[in-house]
Amino acid sequence: MKRAAGMLGTCTNTKEKTLYAAVAQTAREHPIGLLLTLAVAGPLLYLGNPALGLLVGGALALTMNKAPVALPASYSRLTLQTAIVLLGFRLNLETLWSLSASYAWAVGLYVLLTLGLGLMLGRWLRSDVTVTRLMAAGTAICGGTAIATIAPLLGAKPSQTGVALAVVFTLNAIALLTFPFIGERLDMSQLEFGLWSALAIHDTSSVVATAAIYGEQAADVATTVKLGRTLWLIPLVFGISLMTHSDDTKLRVPGFIVMFVAASAFGSIVTLPEVVLVVIALLSKSLLVVALFLVGAELSRETLRQLQGRTVLHAVLLWAIVAPVTCFTVLKFG
Repeated sequence: MKRAAGMLGTCTNTKEKTLYAAVAQTAREHPIGLLLTLAVAGPLLYLGNPALGLLVGGALALTMNKAPVALPASYSRLTLQTAIVLLGFRLNLETLWSLSASYAWAVGLYVLLTLGLGLMLGRWLRSDVTVTRLMAAGTAICGGTAIATIAPLLGAKPSQTGVALAVVFTLNAIALLTFPFIGERLDMSQLEFGLWSALAIHDTSSVVATAAIYGEQAADVATTVKLGRTLWLIPLVFGISLMTHSDDTKLRVPGFIVMFVAASAFGSIVTLPEVVLVVIALLSKSLLVVALFLVGAELSRETLRQLQGRTVLHAVLLWAIVAPVTCFTVLKFG
C-alpha cells in the first residue's frame, strides 16, 4: 500500500509539473490565446454546456489559426477521463452491471455490423483501402481513439490518419449539436437517448457530452454502454495484428475504465453525503465542458481543408445509415 501510494504521489507530481510546464509554454507562445481562454472559461463553466465549449474552442483555434492553449489533445483526454471516473460515483455497481449485461449484445451487434457495412461501402465507393478501414473502425468502436490505435498496425500514412480524424471530429460536432434536439422531438426517454448516443456517436467525449446535455440519467447510461463499446478495441487490435503479423500489439484495458468501475464500487459500498455527490456532479460536468473546449481547440484550418473526396462521402454515408437505424432500433426495442 505504501509503495502504491508513493507511486501515485510520484505520478501526480509528474503530471503537475507537466501541467505547469504546459501553462508556461502557453503563456510564452500563445499569450493572446491564454487570455481569451481565461476570459471564456468562467462563462462556459457557468453555463455548463459542452456544446458551447466545443464551439468556442473551435472558433478560437480557427480565428488564431493555431491552438489557443498548449497540448490541447493531452489535456482534453485527461479532463475527459477524470470526468468519466467521477461519474462512476453516481452509479450503483448493481446498476452498472445491469446496464452492461443488458446491452452487451446490442453493442456487439452494432460493432460487427458497422464494421462490415463500413468495409463494404468503402469497397463500393472505391475509397482508399486504409482510410476505409480506419473509418469503419472509428465509426464502429470509438472514433479517434480507434483510428489512432490501429493506424500504425495498418501502416497508415499521416495524411490518411489525418483525414480520418478530421471527418470524425466534424461528425462528432454535428452529433453534439443535433442529437439532443432530435431526441426531444422524438420524445426519447433518458434511457433511450443514452443508448442511442452510446451507439451512434463516434468518440467517448462527444457521447458523454451529448448525453449530459439531455440529462444526468442519459449521461450515466451513455457512459456505461459506451465504455463497453470501447472495449471492442481490444479484439480488433488483436485481429489486425494477426492479419498484419505485427509485433507491436499492446492489449490492455484502459486505466480510466478500471477506475470508473472502482469509483462505482466505492459509491456502492460507502454511502456518500448528498453534498459530496452534488460537488462531484458539478465537478464532472465542469471538466466535461473543459474537455470539449480543448477538443475544439485542436481544430485547424488544415483539418477543414482535408474534408473532401470519397473519404468524406464514405464516412458520411456510413454514419447516415447507422445513426437513424440505431435510433429506430432503440425506440422499437430499447
